[in-house]
Amino acid sequence: ERPEGDFCPICTLPIPLPMNEHSALNACCMKRICAGCHFAAQKRGIDDCPFCRTPLPDSDADMLAMTRARVAKKDPTAILTLGQKYFFGDLGLQKDMKKSIELLTEAAELGSIEALYCLGLEYSKGGVVQRDEVKAAEFWTKAAMEGHAGSRHNLGCIEAEKGN
Repeated sequence: ERPEGDFCPICTLPIPLPMNEHSALNACCMKRICAGCHFAAQKRGIDDCPFCRTPLPDSDADMLAMTRARVAKKDPTAILTLGQKYFFGDLGLQKDMKKSIELLTEAAELGSIEALYCLGLEYSKGGVVQRDEVKAAEFWTKAAMEGHAGSRHNLGCIEAEKGN
């Protein structure tokens, strides 16, 4: 079964995989809205967030401010998003891998399944953190138990490599 975050909060339908191609994450409320609901809102003349009706950010600075406001409220999705922005150096932020891992860890502790998956990836490839396949599998197992498809896939690959 897919986790709650895989469903559009407006139409309640599951968002097709890969979710990044069929939906958008809004910085104002940190809700992932399916492309169909975004399209329907635009067709009705709603240029704001289809979920919370907050005006969409006009710039990277506005988006960063909205994200940081949600981080201050301990929103795991916002913390994950900010961690990813530090990882890639997006929204005008300086690339900071250590800060990224700290934020991903905090998001995972607050219940973000995607953060568990991302931490698994980092421990699997090493670089930012010391490579640790066992720890990567632990993160992916926790995420897979919550229904994360990518984690299930990676655990399956590990089992295939073992010949199981």
